[in-house]
Amino acid sequence: MKILTLNPPFLPKYSRNSRSPAVTKGGTIYYPIWLAYATGVLEKEGFEVKLIDAPAQGLSLDDAIEIVKEFEPKMIVVDTSTPSIFNDVKVASKLKNVTNAFVVLVGTHVSALPEETLKLNENIDAVTIHEYDYTLPELARCIEHKRDLKNVKGIVFRSSEGKIVFNENRPMIENLDNLPFVSEVYKRYLNLKDYFFSSSGYPMVMIITGRGCPFKCFWCNWPQVFHGHKYRLRSAENVVEEFEHIANNMPEVKEIGIEDDTLTADIGRVRKICRMIVEKGINKKIKWYANTRVSLDLETMKLMKQAGCRLIIPGYESGVQKLLDNAHKGITLEQSREYAKNAKKAGLLVHGCFIIGLPEETKETAMKTIEFAKELDPNDVQFFPLIVYPGTEAYEWAQKNKYLTTNDFSKWNTKEGWHDSLISTPNLTKEEIIELCNKARVEFYLRPKFILKTLKLMATSWNETKRVFKATPIFFRYLFKALKK
Repeated sequence: MKILTLNPPFLPKYSRNSRSPAVTKGGTIYYPIWLAYATGVLEKEGFEVKLIDAPAQGLSLDDAIEIVKEFEPKMIVVDTSTPSIFNDVKVASKLKNVTNAFVVLVGTHVSALPEETLKLNENIDAVTIHEYDYTLPELARCIEHKRDLKNVKGIVFRSSEGKIVFNENRPMIENLDNLPFVSEVYKRYLNLKDYFFSSSGYPMVMIITGRGCPFKCFWCNWPQVFHGHKYRLRSAENVVEEFEHIANNMPEVKEIGIEDDTLTADIGRVRKICRMIVEKGINKKIKWYANTRVSLDLETMKLMKQAGCRLIIPGYESGVQKLLDNAHKGITLEQSREYAKNAKKAGLLVHGCFIIGLPEETKETAMKTIEFAKELDPNDVQFFPLIVYPGTEAYEWAQKNKYLTTNDFSKWNTKEGWHDSLISTPNLTKEEIIELCNKARVEFYLRPKFILKTLKLMATSWNETKRVFKATPIFFRYLFKALKK
């Protein structure tokens, strides 16, 4: 049976699998991570699969239609996101009309709002809830053998009578070592040069070494909607085996991105992975980066650096303790300061993440966050407006307090696909939140200290120079546009 797994056409370079889906201002475009893992599982289960990433490849709806006509799949899996959901449903419906294939939607948005999504268009046959790696092959077998779908865990489907049926949830995957290496799936189906992370070496690949996050940040989408709060781990041996595979079989790759919500939630495992990388000499072949927490200690940072880690990504979020507490971040400003100092001691680069618009944010607290970012002085930063997604505590907070300025998901991003603010509070309007984000970027990136530090970094290696030259033109076009306002 043929199955098409599709990251559907929308805006060029739209990162549907980012935690905050958008067209980024620094040129970053994410791999279709979860779709690629599911593709690998479908292959392993014996299905003939084709993975297409339309935004990365610059494909239009007409291109997608031609692909399905030629491939003739019996099941089409369409990825989704909140800002693109109406487009995604429209694409899926048109492909259904062309092929009469069974159409199933996947992703965080449909996981949070399954019934609402199915009601958008009668051509959508089903949606998946939470992780769908093993849901899809079971669903495909039922379709292939014309069996009743009511026993397929993890789906909400439209019955032959048109009734929407909620099946039992599928348990989260416990043995992640059984999943295929996602890097192998990328290699088979995608052009690695289509993908870019502005803080990483280029080309790079993104992998997952564990799913779920034990921390309770009230805005974070993946743990609340997709993977849960239990951090489930691949074994250290399995992770290092994939590192070795990439280093030996994908020589074009300069860096591996570990896209777990928080790799360092299990410090003992991090240290074991690092020691194994060093023992096998993989650290001499390839660099890597990871999302971390500001509780990360200096000893582990040094070991990570020895093992080839180049960059660490913390969620600093705010320079005001009360705002961190309001959002259940569970960290302190002193931890962030210590983390920043230790990263410099360990020789690790830092990409700092900040949010403007947390509960009780004001212009004064936002300015404190901007100053805090300059004090911590990471190598680069992102300042996002608080973006609330269905299924999260933040979304419920915004709805309950009537802070949402729209219920139209197509307006979750700007017309260019950039991140937008969706909330207006008694303290800040949505326009003021965006203005403060722009101000933060201008003040951080146009400092002489930042420019000098970046020039020094570029002088350390040709790879750093290439990375900066690839990201800078896109970002600074946006930055100077913001400066003129």
